[in-house]
Amino acid sequence: MIPDRIIEQGTLTTDGARAAVEVRLPWYRALPASCIAGATLTVDGVAAPAESLRWEMNGRTFTFEELVPDTSEWWFPTDSAVLSGDIALADDATEHRVEVGLVLYIPYIVIGANEVLHIEERDAKTMTARKAVAA
Repeated sequence: MIPDRIIEQGTLTTDGARAAVEVRLPWYRALPASCIAGATLTVDGVAAPAESLRWEMNGRTFTFEELVPDTSEWWFPTDSAVLSGDIALADDATEHRVEVGLVLYIPYIVIGANEVLHIEERDAKTMTARKAVAA
């Protein structure tokens, strides 16, 4: 596990109502989208509501419920995904404390009858936010 590299330094963006940060896989092998069980995003102690969280990878955006059955999309250790949620903050020179929690299942490490390895990793970094570019 590589928890200190989950958050990509300097990637915090905001449109004023929504914050986003790039995240990296804290594992050494690729995982299918269905193994991404959940995440949390907190900025300056304010957590994004769970229902507002979105996960973007490979050019597509998902809710965590949409990831559950998806085995066609893969997250590779060399690729960043984008985690976003409803958190209002300014894109000024203020430093923000960003915290990300990830919950992953490792399907090829069986630890019991019908049970695979479940990991929960956290990372925190301090950075300024930049204005999100409209797509």
